Amino acid sequence: MEIAQADGLQQEGLRLFREGLYDEAVRRFSEAMEHFAEEGREVEAGEVLNNIGIIRRKQGRWEDALASLEEAHRVFVRQGDKSREAQSLGNLASVYAAMKRREDAERAWGEAAVLFQDLEDRQKQGDTLIALGLSMFKSGRRQEGLSTYQAGLALVERPTLLQRIYRILLVIQTRILR
Repeated sequence: MEIAQADGLQQEGLRLFREGLYDEAVRRFSEAMEHFAEEGREVEAGEVLNNIGIIRRKQGRWEDALASLEEAHRVFVRQGDKSREAQSLGNLASVYAAMKRREDAERAWGEAAVLFQDLEDRQKQGDTLIALGLSMFKSGRRQEGLSTYQAGLALVERPTLLQRIYRILLVIQTRILR
């Protein structure tokens, strides 16, 4: 099996994913994963597993998503790839949150935020802290959630429209309370 063929299967999987053909994408990713594993390309196999997990999350197939994402996470930890490890933790947290496993989600988001901080990736650290803060807020830990959300918002370099509005409201609130 040529390396180009495994890469081609992965690219085909990505194309199918973008087109919303999820089951077909999973088939291509699974084929690519087998070839990457045979070739000893563990990081690439982990990336494909991560992609499968994302697809299964989109489909609401939580247990399948967890299985793929947990295995991808183990691969990235074994390989010492901190960036992909952090990203896989964020993906796991999203699945845990969808499954109402809030403690697991918050733990995973917290670990991901620390890794992103160590990597000096302010955007991803901010996005992760925002997700963690929202989860805390929803679970009734309002002040802690707001503080975490605000810390994340301060790090985000490319805020969404809603985040920009919230920043403006925080400035107004600060001026009023002075």
